[in-house]
Amino acid sequence: MIVYVWALPGTAVGIPAVLAAVLGGGTVRVVDGVLEVEGELVRRVLGWGFPWVGPVSAITLGHVVVGFDRVSLERTRRHERVHVRQYERWGPFFIPAYVACSLVCRLRGRDPYRDNRFEREAYGEAG
Repeated sequence: MIVYVWALPGTAVGIPAVLAAVLGGGTVRVVDGVLEVEGELVRRVLGWGFPWVGPVSAITLGHVVVGFDRVSLERTRRHERVHVRQYERWGPFFIPAYVACSLVCRLRGRDPYRDNRFEREAYGEAG
């Protein structure tokens, strides 16, 4: 239970995605204690992408995993669960640590996504 409280700042960032999915006719499911969210509104945001990565099929925000669609959620589940565990370890420090790691990678001329230690861990554990 304490890991849910410790990771709550990240989960709070994901709650608007839950609301967007529900309001947009999407779905929200609980899988292994994690909210998995998909729907048209969140699909648009994920399709626009993020500055250092571009479009993504899924993103983890605490105990909320936002996916492009159900297939994407299933395909990325192992990878995203590594990020859930990272939030459980780092708590409110995860998002700043992730961003800082990406910035350091960029400053060193490395890829801010692929060379980010958090992503390397997720890809390593999830295969």
